[in-house]
Amino acid sequence: MAAGAPRVFVSHLSGVPVFDPNGDQVGRVRDLVAMLRVGGRPPRILGLVVEVVSRRRIFLPMTRVTGVESGQVITTGVVNMRRFEQRPTERLVLGEFLDRRVRLVENGEEVTVLDVAIQQLPARRDWEIDKYFVRKGRGGALRRKGETLTVEWSAVSGFSLEEHGQGAENLVATFERLRPADVANALHHLSPKRRVEVASALDDDRLADVLEELPEDDQVEILGKLKEERAADVLEAMDPDDAADLLSELPEEDKERLLALMRPGDAADVRRLLAYEERTAGGLMTTEPIVLRPDATVADALARVRQSDLSPALAAQVYVCRSPDETPTGKYLGTVHFQRLLRDPPFTLVSSIVDSDLVPLPPDTPLPTVTSYLAAYNLVSAPVVDESGSLLGAVTVDDVLDHLLPEDWRETDFHGEGGIRHGRT
Repeated sequence: MAAGAPRVFVSHLSGVPVFDPNGDQVGRVRDLVAMLRVGGRPPRILGLVVEVVSRRRIFLPMTRVTGVESGQVITTGVVNMRRFEQRPTERLVLGEFLDRRVRLVENGEEVTVLDVAIQQLPARRDWEIDKYFVRKGRGGALRRKGETLTVEWSAVSGFSLEEHGQGAENLVATFERLRPADVANALHHLSPKRRVEVASALDDDRLADVLEELPEDDQVEILGKLKEERAADVLEAMDPDDAADLLSELPEEDKERLLALMRPGDAADVRRLLAYEERTAGGLMTTEPIVLRPDATVADALARVRQSDLSPALAAQVYVCRSPDETPTGKYLGTVHFQRLLRDPPFTLVSSIVDSDLVPLPPDTPLPTVTSYLAAYNLVSAPVVDESGSLLGAVTVDDVLDHLLPEDWRETDFHGEGGIRHGRT
């Protein structure tokens, strides 16, 4: 763990207010949600249980927490108001970890957990359990007199999963080490019953990433087995173009019901994509490229490119447009490629280095033309612009490949002899 990374004891988080970026209070922290992991790895903090004004308890993922400091929690402002439901793979830190009897690895002595420290991983939004504050003794009167000490998470036994254990909990913990494409490959080869059990145990963001890598039949099967509100949450977490592709495989009635359960902004993006023919630039594009206004600087652009949740294809360039800077944007001015951003001083305005020579793609551009466009100009992403000059989105090379490869390419076992071997994340 890098020195200086934020560390917080969870007892200090209980009851603290949660604010959005505008300073409006969303609610108060009531607990933290952790997932145990195999291989001697510290439990991962998935998110917070927040009680909102109506006394409903909701789940706030740690990826949407931008600050934990000075007795408050700051969020990105995007909060899902659906009621929190604990899943089999999840543990409540305040409710299940505190006052728990565990053992010190060094001598096997029993201790009681009084508090838990969590720490943010360097350069990421992920948090892990870092230390335990424990008291020696067996409880009762002795508990008050026992020595207290703070120990590393690895110095305590009782908070990890055994490798030989069975059930979705252990399988999910093992899958955490793999890339989404590898998890999808493993899921595809499970029995239908087991596939749904494991998929249901994944958190929304992880399941969304995995669904994007599965064959369509598996996607439809898994989505159909989830509760409708959970299915809508997962669709919101997917890239809009992948969510649109999946919804297009459902009966019209089911599609409309899920769209109605999604957040209006997410549903609007998906509906726009569903309006285009599948094998056209409009049907292939994502509605979430990096868009900057003309007065943004190279430093602003590099900050956006560094976001960890961006795919390499989307991070390879930024699109400069007049306000509004969410698709569909104001007038599209051009593209700035990542290499150009690296060559110019941080204070340079992106409008002064924009590449406006390439003609953008209309949304009705057929797939063969899109493919030729990317190949001719050595691009990994291309802008899609409507007749009024507004940027609608961007087509990335990975989405084009999805439609060029054989339909059953996702069913290939990448781990067989002579196959591709993916590294771990």
